[in-house]
Amino acid sequence: MVLAEKTKLITKNLKNFKILVMGLPGSGKTTLAKKLSLLINAKRLNADEVRKKFNDWDFSLEGRIRQSNRMKNLSNEMLKENKIILADFICPLPKIRKDFNASYIIWMDTIKVGRFEDTNKMFVPPKKYDFKVDAKQADFFVEQIIDDLIFKFIENKDKGL
Repeated sequence: MVLAEKTKLITKNLKNFKILVMGLPGSGKTTLAKKLSLLINAKRLNADEVRKKFNDWDFSLEGRIRQSNRMKNLSNEMLKENKIILADFICPLPKIRKDFNASYIIWMDTIKVGRFEDTNKMFVPPKKYDFKVDAKQADFFVEQIIDDLIFKFIENKDKGL
């Protein structure tokens, strides 16, 4: 199946579906999220754009929790449109990831240390995720992610797995 057919299959079959692209700053979250969201016709929610909209650049623990709640609430509101939502943000703590309640988690494990020391200290690598990206090769991984989504949520759904 060619890429265009795969993306049509995802767009047609995945509704009310929330994808989280998470990882350290500089890991390639936004680059991958932009490419993937365009291919699968997802509504994209970017943490930096949300912070800018709310003029909230507080990176304390309280500020990060407030931002993650914003991301969760905005994505849940967007889900009412029966769409695929793709959110890219650091999501540094297990509790924040759990509260966000993504249908599918992509971990950008492309760097071991980000550019912000406070984020590095706080960040807990995920133990649970659906897809791990281990190199900054967005075009390559986007196709693999699409195949994984089809396998896990469309093909196996039809088989009752």
